[in-house]
Amino acid sequence: MITQLPGYLNILFLLTVALTFVLFVNASRKKSTVAIILLAWLAVTGVLSFNGVFRNTEIMPPRLMAAMLLAIFFIILLLVTRWGRKFTDSLDLKKLTLVHVARIPVEITLYLLAGHKLIPELMTFAGRNFDIISGATAPIVYFACFTNSHLKNRSLLLAWNFICLALLLNIIINALLSAPFPFQQFAFDQPNIAVLYFPFTWLPCFIVVIVLYSQIAGIRQLTKRNVDF
Repeated sequence: MITQLPGYLNILFLLTVALTFVLFVNASRKKSTVAIILLAWLAVTGVLSFNGVFRNTEIMPPRLMAAMLLAIFFIILLLVTRWGRKFTDSLDLKKLTLVHVARIPVEITLYLLAGHKLIPELMTFAGRNFDIISGATAPIVYFACFTNSHLKNRSLLLAWNFICLALLLNIIINALLSAPFPFQQFAFDQPNIAVLYFPFTWLPCFIVVIVLYSQIAGIRQLTKRNVDF
């Protein structure tokens, strides 16, 4: 852990992880199974992070990136396999939309981390990161697009998902290229080092992965002609 950080910042981030977990599990039908899988992933990555495994940034691919790639590989399985597509299409689109509310405390955490010189300013809403828009608009889109449990504005929800996906990919790319990896391109004066330490490793390894999959799952459901809401 980063010992010089105030306790409230660690608590804020851990609550954000918990919020992301609860919102996503709530959007799934097999809540117990999903919760167990996610808790196992959090435990493994948490133990590795706590023991400093991800701080070795010289090897290729960096260990943190390897963990992210493993999670992304699982997302691909959920999109290309029969059982994975069945699970993806079973997610509650209405509740899935609310998962993105977690992006608000994420952005607040990033801003505070930048103030402590642990990430570059370009990763915050004061720089190149506009992802807070996704979190702030999620409740608005939720109420605008759904009446009770029925979708009433598919086009608006689909457009919002694509825009939010673009905003997410923007910060992912900037974060990776700002990290002290062999391919670093930005922020050499203040690289993105917070994610190498516990508990902030869960930002790329858990929160980003959940948000990314939620976005893609939403787009998949909205573009399937035979799916009604």
